[in-house]
Amino acid sequence: MKYGKILPGVFLARPNRFIAHVETAGRMEICHVKNTGRCRELLVPGARVWLEESANPARKTRYDLIAVEKMRPDGPLFINMDAQAPNKVFGEWAAAGGLGFVPTLLRPETAYGSSRFDFYWELSEEREARRGFWEVKGVTLEENNAARFPDAPTLRGVKHLEELVQARQAGYEAGVCFVVQMEGMDYVEPNDRTHPEFGAALRRAARAGVEVLALECEAEPGRLAAGRVIPVRL
Repeated sequence: MKYGKILPGVFLARPNRFIAHVETAGRMEICHVKNTGRCRELLVPGARVWLEESANPARKTRYDLIAVEKMRPDGPLFINMDAQAPNKVFGEWAAAGGLGFVPTLLRPETAYGSSRFDFYWELSEEREARRGFWEVKGVTLEENNAARFPDAPTLRGVKHLEELVQARQAGYEAGVCFVVQMEGMDYVEPNDRTHPEFGAALRRAARAGVEVLALECEAEPGRLAAGRVIPVRL
C-alpha cells in the first residue's frame, strides 16, 4: 500500500489517544494518530515522525501521524504505526497468492459467531472447495530485534482466538497473521509479560489447528508492503 503526500515532523506530545502535537514545517500541528494503542515506547518527545496530509479540506485535522523512528543503541528503526495498514497489506498479499494460492473470494470484515474476522476466503477447485477465516494483528512493539504482540492487554484479541478455534472445529480453515510493521526482526512472539492470557490463548489455538503466521513488512515513509514470512515462537 502507498500513502499520499508525506512529510517529516518531530513529536511533541499526545494529549489523548486520538491526537498528537507535532512540529512540522516550522509550526505546531494537531494531528490525528492512526493508532489508538499506547505506543509509549514509540511516541516520546523529540521522536522523528512522519505525517500524511489529508486530501479532505473539511477535516478537523490536516494530518495523520502514520510512522515513527525509534531510537535504539544500534541505530534508528523505522516503524509504521498506522493501525489500518496491516489489513490492507495482508489483503494485497493474500489476493496475490501469498498464502500459496489465489483465493476465488477474499472478503474483509466478515461476521462469525459473536466476532467479526478481518477476512473470509474461499477457494473453488475442481476436486474440492475450501473456505476459512484470517484475523490480522498489526505489530509495532520491538524488543532486542524481536517483535511482540500485544503492547497492551487485549481481551478482544483473546476472544478472536477462541472463536477462530470454534470456526476450525466447525470445519473452516482458520489463521491469525501478525503483520510486523517494521523490518529486520528475527521472530514474533506473544508478549506474555504484558498479557499472559493472550499468549496462552494463542498456544491453545495453534494446538487446535489454527495457523499462526508472521509477515514482516517493507516499511518506508510513503509505503508499506508485504516482505518475508518470519518465525513465530510460541
